[in-house]
Amino acid sequence: MKKLPVVIALTFAAVLALSGCDKLTSKPPSFQNTDVTGLPYAQDFALLDHNGKARTLADFKGKVVVVFFGFTQCPDVCPTTMAEMATVMKELGPQADQVQVLFVTVDPERDTEQLLAQYVPAFDKRFLGMYGDAAATAKMARDFKVFYAKVPGKTPGSYSMDHTAGSYVFDKSGRVRLFLRHGQGAGPIVADLKQLLD
Repeated sequence: MKKLPVVIALTFAAVLALSGCDKLTSKPPSFQNTDVTGLPYAQDFALLDHNGKARTLADFKGKVVVVFFGFTQCPDVCPTTMAEMATVMKELGPQADQVQVLFVTVDPERDTEQLLAQYVPAFDKRFLGMYGDAAATAKMARDFKVFYAKVPGKTPGSYSMDHTAGSYVFDKSGRVRLFLRHGQGAGPIVADLKQLLD
């Protein structure tokens, strides 16, 4: 009779193995960037893309979405971030088609639809430039807790913009998952996005 519990235990173990019980075997993601899963903000947006189409986060469901705030006349952070994301797309190979990079301008005064349509796809034709009027830009910045401010230049039109340099990442179901640090190189980003794409 003592053998019966052992037989039951072995049978139960075999059933679990055959059923592929994911909850017992799968590990939670181990991200290299900041895991912000469950963040109570950065939930959605309502802007126009550089083709003039109204967009919300729901339009990109089924894709991993990377949201970066910048402006086209930015001399350093913005072009290096966009170039870095273009490298990420190359390194992802065919999986890159499941990623949508959004460049949200914090300078709607100068960044027109036409200018965004030239600037953003120059890094990767799949990238989209996003814009709104001053009120829509301010609302999205508040909703995402992103800082931006105009820095006066020598002339009224030569101002610059200070702004948050990182990017938010949403998973395929539209949940915010990561905050990407600026200037880390493509490798850690590729590794993290692959975990969200698998």
